Amino acid sequence: MAQTPLMTALGADDTLLRKIAMVVFGSVLVGMSAQVSVPMFPVPMTLQTLAISLIGLTYGARLAGITLAVYLAQASAGMPFFAGGAAGIVHLAGPTGGFLIGFVAMAALTGYLVERGLDRGFARLFLAAFIPALLLFVPGVLWLWFITPLDLQGALMAGAAPFQLGGLVKSAVAALIVTGAWAAWKNRKA
Repeated sequence: MAQTPLMTALGADDTLLRKIAMVVFGSVLVGMSAQVSVPMFPVPMTLQTLAISLIGLTYGARLAGITLAVYLAQASAGMPFFAGGAAGIVHLAGPTGGFLIGFVAMAALTGYLVERGLDRGFARLFLAAFIPALLLFVPGVLWLWFITPLDLQGALMAGAAPFQLGGLVKSAVAALIVTGAWAAWKNRKA
């Protein structure tokens, strides 16, 4: 049985105009979160996965996936939305390309898990955020391995190992924020 994402429960996506506004807001949020980064080579550490988790946890699968596709289109077309203010389609073919493309799947899968029952309570929301964030390393590391001279172990050490603790923390923070938002909405209705 499908569950209701937070933004749908709030009525924020009841018209096409509101959906467009959500997509624009979400894509800008991801672009801004890319600017909060720790420069690491070849993959920088950013707050993008936190923003993507929040979008997935609140928008649902379809709207979250569309939001991240729009983000990629905006950054590829020249908006400075990639880490460090970078822009251009060339970044999709660089070392972080697997992660960037994986962002769309991460957002959609997070929303899908919310729609399938992981929508309320900290533990469920944490799982809905953490599982897709963990799976993001599959395309990210495989692409890094393919595009650089690193072997698979090197790609894992450069593209996955340094990010595991941050992934746990960002998933927990996203779950806490959305749990709090649901509680505030419930209290407002009462």
